[in-house]
Amino acid sequence: MGPARRRFVARAVLVLGLVIAGRGVGSAPPQPDASAASSDNGVYWYSDEDRPAPPLPTSKPLRVRIPSIGVDAPLTALSLDSGGRLQPPPESRKNLAGWFADGTAPGSAGPAIIAGHVDNAHGPAVFYGLGSLQRGDTVDVVRADHRTAVFLVDDVSVFPKNAFPDQRVYGPTSLAALRLITCGGGYRAGQGYLGNVVVFAHLVKRQPS
Repeated sequence: MGPARRRFVARAVLVLGLVIAGRGVGSAPPQPDASAASSDNGVYWYSDEDRPAPPLPTSKPLRVRIPSIGVDAPLTALSLDSGGRLQPPPESRKNLAGWFADGTAPGSAGPAIIAGHVDNAHGPAVFYGLGSLQRGDTVDVVRADHRTAVFLVDDVSVFPKNAFPDQRVYGPTSLAALRLITCGGGYRAGQGYLGNVVVFAHLVKRQPS
């Protein structure tokens, strides 16, 4: 993905963050631990057994599973509307997440993007617990090629919408990387969520689906 396209992707997802602002229903979703260390773009923590796996050929992702927070959700392709805004998953389907189909497919080289609602008018949605993930947790993406791409969480951060670090989140990497994105960072009536929770992860292995 070239620099111009990467900037376009970043802008699209920022708009998505405003669209999926949620309703602020019920208790606040968990937020990342403020004391957790952060990773610069392209620099990951890992032990010898958790070194990045080689990128996989491109294949359509079908489901995302995050065992530590009980997520097992189908994936839908997200695209841009005529105004250049990334369309979110349907709000009525609270257990549905989406991947940016014009970007990197999960498991391929580069930063793949999966986004989902934190809540809707009826309560918590698919990525409600995203902020409680910790380094070392795993994220599984089931693919159409009958492989499951297994990612290891490197970092979980919350960023203000008005100071989103485009380069860190969407910057180039030769690794197969994954970014999970939802809303967070506090809620203000009439304005919605003030930030985005972003999970950074890298591919560590593949296994049969």
